[in-house]
Amino acid sequence: MKAAGVRLVEGIGRLDVIGMVGVTALRAVVQRVLSIRRLLRAERWDAVVLIDHPGLNVHFARMAKQAGHRVVYYIAPQLWAWRPGRMRAIRRWVDHVCVILPFEEELYRRGGVPCTFVGHPLLDDMAGSYDRDQVRAAYGLPRDATVVGLLPGSRMGEVRALLPLMLDAARVLGHQGMRLILAIADTVDRDEIKRICEGAGADVRLVAGDASGVMAASDMLVVASGTATLQAAIVGTPMVIVYKVPWISYGLARLFVRVRSIGLANLIAGRPFIPELIQTEATPANLAAEARRILDDVTYRDAMQAEMGRVRSLLGGPGASRRAAAVVLGQLSHREAGA
Repeated sequence: MKAAGVRLVEGIGRLDVIGMVGVTALRAVVQRVLSIRRLLRAERWDAVVLIDHPGLNVHFARMAKQAGHRVVYYIAPQLWAWRPGRMRAIRRWVDHVCVILPFEEELYRRGGVPCTFVGHPLLDDMAGSYDRDQVRAAYGLPRDATVVGLLPGSRMGEVRALLPLMLDAARVLGHQGMRLILAIADTVDRDEIKRICEGAGADVRLVAGDASGVMAASDMLVVASGTATLQAAIVGTPMVIVYKVPWISYGLARLFVRVRSIGLANLIAGRPFIPELIQTEATPANLAAEARRILDDVTYRDAMQAEMGRVRSLLGGPGASRRAAAVVLGQLSHREAGA
């Protein structure tokens, strides 16, 4: 943000305290929240733009609105998945919402919240198409090999739970001439991932900072639930979605989460065309069976890729953040007109 010309407010620091525990964490987050509240009340802003992070930003929306500011929320809370009661708070404290998934626009409008679908920012960071042979050559993968891509998540907790499962499934799959390639997120420990692979006796090509390239180079993917599943659908590589969490977390999620699918592409398509293996269903045998079907059943694989193409078309084109900026400017016009 600083490189883009944004004047940063000194002393606020990070509001995200993931990984911190105890009194120190509580004191830090309270101090930072109070700093933001004082800032919102101290000056007359033309608009306050909140981005993602619903845990705190819904609170800041209330503070900003009570201070008399116009509020725009970009990448709005996924109320369709959990805590639908928050729609009342959004309706009260937010002037306009910019959403990045096509089905969200109608949900917010039906809840009485002015809303614009701006498209997904992933499209701004990805190439329009990928040359598989070229990507494979860059990573030393044979042109005619069967390549399975692994994306075990962006947090080490996910990686520790899912990567051994993925490696066991690859061993069960035992596809002749199969090569494994793994996308390493910037937020995880490469050395620990390497140790897990070596401990499993797996020969895995590790790639950092190029998840899209790993997806494009692969014949099929095994992906931890999250934004990467939508990224893979945009690239167009067939996949299996897997996820495991501690049982307490899973039990709580079952109480609050109100969607039948966890894959974003499945949610956008309106049907589960990509297989999802969650909790007890996420076993090496089940994962290997789903992978084998993708690799061996041409009709099934082609149908999945065709539906991925439809999902991509529903996301609109690149330029989500430019369109969101246009919405913000439009809200400034409303303010000047006294609306």
